[in-house]
Amino acid sequence: MSSSQAPDLNSPRAASSRNRLSPGGLVGLAVLVSILAACVLTLPLTALRGPEPGYRTLAEAAPQTALYERQNRSALRMPPSWVGTSDGEFLKRRDEAAADAALRADADAQNITLDTLLVQRAASPQPSSPPGGGPVFLLGTDHLGRSVLARCLVGGAISLAIGVAAAGLSMTIGVLYGAIAGYVGGRVDNLMMRVVDVLYGLPYVLLVVLLAVAVDGALDRWQASRVASIRVQTTEYVQRALDGAGTTDAAKLAAVRVKAQGEARESFGSGEISQTGKQAINIVTLLVAIGGVSWLTMARVIRGQVLSLKAQPFMEAARAIGVPVTGQFSRHLLPNLVGPIVVYATLTVPQAILQESFLSFLGIGVKPPLPSWGNLAADGLTELNTVRSHWWMLVFPCLLLATTLLSLNFLGESLRDKLDPKRRAR
Repeated sequence: MSSSQAPDLNSPRAASSRNRLSPGGLVGLAVLVSILAACVLTLPLTALRGPEPGYRTLAEAAPQTALYERQNRSALRMPPSWVGTSDGEFLKRRDEAAADAALRADADAQNITLDTLLVQRAASPQPSSPPGGGPVFLLGTDHLGRSVLARCLVGGAISLAIGVAAAGLSMTIGVLYGAIAGYVGGRVDNLMMRVVDVLYGLPYVLLVVLLAVAVDGALDRWQASRVASIRVQTTEYVQRALDGAGTTDAAKLAAVRVKAQGEARESFGSGEISQTGKQAINIVTLLVAIGGVSWLTMARVIRGQVLSLKAQPFMEAARAIGVPVTGQFSRHLLPNLVGPIVVYATLTVPQAILQESFLSFLGIGVKPPLPSWGNLAADGLTELNTVRSHWWMLVFPCLLLATTLLSLNFLGESLRDKLDPKRRAR
């Protein structure tokens, strides 16, 4: 074989090289899997609620607090534990945090509450000893003494979940819309594409804000009407109980009133939505708003692909032999659309994550105390000043967000090179 002979593009080695991801895609996939595993697998530790240390014997009164929102007053704005500092205030607060952690560990070891331990220490003072190793804050703490690492992990899980769900909704709408427009064609296609053109001209932030405001307003009105209705029902229930008491004694009537109010509260409830319910409604509204405005590009791409596939001989043969429309879509169109769908899905997920983070940064998206990378960056931005800059509160959420977006984009570009026939032929 001469050195000038052209390489065989159909050889097994060339085929296997075309089927592999590029080095950038492999690195992006590895980094993305690492971040996703760190955020999701640590949720049982960071997000599930449990009693704080030092409260084991009072289970009914123990504060059920998740790690990501557990506050430590002796460790406010602590820098990362691996950052060396000679600041006397930081060293003093580090010793205070270590002493507090030692007290809580001692209370847990004796199976008593922290207050009981402090009373015992006050009754029989013991010689003070230098505090041992206190709590380790790998990424520091925020302005309330909460671990930045725990909040970044939970915030990453929330941001990734919203991004993936919004991208899935966007893909579903875009594929169905574009496939119908391309397959039907004619005036229906023109009308559907003009709708897409109109939506392209509207700013998505305005649409998301309008949807969020509309949902909040409707929720507030519904809650107000429900609370008013329950108050009327409670008043009628209490009045019936008083009428049936058969006494005029003020003390007995007061006892009947209190009992009837408790029974009514158990039967009817308060009518107010819990904090968890409000957060769930807020997240669902956000992902619906993002997914509802991110499908336009996908619809155009799928429409073009369907128009091209519809003119192919195998589609003409399918129509000629009487294959139903559903069979044409499921057996012929969708298998040939998998490549573009996968590629644009990997490129839509980072767009959805960025939109969620941007909206949360503005205060429209995920709202505290629930963290996301966007509102964590917003909280960290207020901690930058010329006197003392608590940089770790801004750097780490932004670093995780930027790394995730870059990894997704590298992976999307690699998949585009692998699945696009025109690029593979080059």
